Amino acid sequence: MTTDERDYDRRRMRQWLDGAARADGISRRGMLRLLTAAGVIGAVGAQTTGTAHAGPTVPGIVKALPDEHFVIRGTNAESRWSGLRGTGFHTPNELFFVRNHTTTPELDADSWRLRLWGSGLRGDGAEFSLRDLKSLPSTTHTAFVECAGNGRSFYASQQGQTASGTAWTLGAIGVARWRGVRLSHVLRHAGLTRHAVDVQPRGLDAEATASDGTPMGHVRRPLPIAKALDDVLLVHEMNGRPLPPDHGAPVRVLVPSWIGIASIKWVGDIEVSAEPLYSPWNTDLYRLFGPGHPEGGSAPLTRQTLKSAFELPWDAPFAAGRTHHLTGRSWSGAGTVRSVEVSTDGGRRWHHARLHDVPRRDSWVRWSLPWKPRTPGAATLLARATDSTGTRQPDTTPFNDQGYLFDAVVRHPVLVTA
Repeated sequence: MTTDERDYDRRRMRQWLDGAARADGISRRGMLRLLTAAGVIGAVGAQTTGTAHAGPTVPGIVKALPDEHFVIRGTNAESRWSGLRGTGFHTPNELFFVRNHTTTPELDADSWRLRLWGSGLRGDGAEFSLRDLKSLPSTTHTAFVECAGNGRSFYASQQGQTASGTAWTLGAIGVARWRGVRLSHVLRHAGLTRHAVDVQPRGLDAEATASDGTPMGHVRRPLPIAKALDDVLLVHEMNGRPLPPDHGAPVRVLVPSWIGIASIKWVGDIEVSAEPLYSPWNTDLYRLFGPGHPEGGSAPLTRQTLKSAFELPWDAPFAAGRTHHLTGRSWSGAGTVRSVEVSTDGGRRWHHARLHDVPRRDSWVRWSLPWKPRTPGAATLLARATDSTGTRQPDTTPFNDQGYLFDAVVRHPVLVTA
């Protein structure tokens, strides 16, 4: 990294509280009012039961969503981990989860344009077509995209603390091989100046509205200029194919290892500003509120946390007296996964799993462990990872009202049969 993200967050928070930052189209008083409605964007998803959708599609999402691969949650579709077993390292496009704030727009690639503008650029900025972007030097990068609320439901089911928002289990993540252009390259072509401090991509999906009727505009979230110049991509391919509509076609932003909201889909313009920027997506949303967090909320969230998941359905059956191979995946936003331990007895004993991939930043590792259960009945499987920073998944996660960044060890129930 070329920036101290924590210092950036602290500095931006002071600027916001002092009234020295601009939130496009929303007054500071209006933004503070929105703080009282934290979590409203996920309200529809929070009320769903989590049962599988009976049909192949859902309004607002373009691709088919077969029951064996997805759980429908409001305007979103969660990947089933059982469907990822044996699919390889990269998540197939058709199995990749869908997180929409409104609905998927189907945009014409030939007429699409990306406009860069703002006080951090010289002159009037610049405009790029898809052909213009493809003519620039390209790069390919494998990285996960993960919703900040992935694992949210476990605050309630494991810790007895109900959070607002879509009740994801662990399927709001996917890893793809992305191809596109470095945002730094595009910014310099557009006339970046040394005065730029924030870069704010904006999506072309429908404008969002809070539950109290407050207009929030198009989905947008600022990045510090140092991050934008580091590893952020404007991508137009996903796993060797043009981006599908549900995943941002024709072009989306990719911010490796950061929470998914930073990777704006269907990007249509990017403001480059010489003053700090704010939007609802880094003021009332995607910060930590509640007991144990600063009054008025934490700094805006950036990096994802450390997690592990079994490639199993809930309550999967296992025959006693036979050897089974447990498989799963672990990932970290802070570094690489160093080791994974698995417990088959609810946490009394732990065993090191075999890693099947060379650990890489921004991605996950696949792992496995043989298990020969002997006694029929209910059992609980646990998996915990340790990353290159020395962080190990905890037993519990400090609660926040919107249920972000759950990183505790998940208790996965299975049934041993006679």
